[in-house]
Amino acid sequence: MPPPVIPATLQLTTIPAAAVLQGVRVSGPVTRDQLVASTGLSAATVNRQVHALAASGLIVERPDLCDPGAIGRPKNPLTLDRDSLCVAGIHVGARRSVLAIADLGGRTLYSHAVATPAGPTRAAVEALCAQLKELADRFSGRRLLWGGAAIGGAVDVDTGVVDHPVLGWRGAEIGPVLARILDVPVSVCEHVEAMAAAELLLTHPRVDGGSGLFIYARETAGAALTIDGRVHVPARGAGTIAHLPVNAPVIAGGYARLQQVIGRNAARTASELRGIPVTASQIVDERARVLGESVALLRDVINPDSIVVAGDAFSAHPDGLAPVQAAFNAATTVSWPLEIAPPRFGVRVQESAAVVVALSVLYADPVGAVV
Repeated sequence: MPPPVIPATLQLTTIPAAAVLQGVRVSGPVTRDQLVASTGLSAATVNRQVHALAASGLIVERPDLCDPGAIGRPKNPLTLDRDSLCVAGIHVGARRSVLAIADLGGRTLYSHAVATPAGPTRAAVEALCAQLKELADRFSGRRLLWGGAAIGGAVDVDTGVVDHPVLGWRGAEIGPVLARILDVPVSVCEHVEAMAAAELLLTHPRVDGGSGLFIYARETAGAALTIDGRVHVPARGAGTIAHLPVNAPVIAGGYARLQQVIGRNAARTASELRGIPVTASQIVDERARVLGESVALLRDVINPDSIVVAGDAFSAHPDGLAPVQAAFNAATTVSWPLEIAPPRFGVRVQESAAVVVALSVLYADPVGAVV
């Protein structure tokens, strides 16, 4: 029987083992006393979790890192085992897919992009999963713990089956196929939700907490909402913002949908519709305006505490996010100012999405996931 498909856990959990592992990941090398202070757990609870995590091979004691000038019996620092373990993840894009191998801390050991296969769904899925397996086999000196796939479209997180209209995939069994080929448990997640989770789980925790809106725009557009350290995952799958109506005379000849504006064929679309030459600068200026106004519309409805935007559609302008911010400021009706931020992972945002899906269950219940 192949390993299972298990839904990704896109949140920071309060399970003691998870809290201790998170403390070691964020602050390591760290002592038990420091973990007691940072987690709020009792010394006895921390000790039990450290023993359990060490027995599972997730953390190690590092006596070599003791302060040589310390007075009395030194306390051995703890770190993640970054040398013996790894996870494998894939971000499936409309044109290209990113394959990544990462250590337990989320540090990428190797990644590269490949063209997303065309043709029959089953063959395309098998080909992508086989390429990730080939990459994972290069790290045979490490134990592969988990596999992950981040992908657009409608994702059934319980079965790992995906409908992806842009790729023409229907009933794509990417989860079961990936589990069979990698021979480890896997998780499959909607890709914008995974990107939002990477901001929460693979970096130092944000001090402000609250709510956040993550918006991605490349060949496709999507949004995800985070609330108090958790990515909101709708029971019936992720929604879409691709259909938002926008005013884009230069690109689409008038009112259009957001997807028409961010697509790479926008210039050709304008020429075909209107027969009027359109310069590259006009296209990127109008795209920035439309994106800023669309983000403002979403902000006015949700009113989040923070907004992160990612994807080539946002970053393609020569002036970066400045024109998007200007259009946002002009369009929003909420009085208090809000600065749009880029993702912490920059151009590696797809890679981070692949990695976090492969790590999320391990971070949420480390001892239970490894057993």
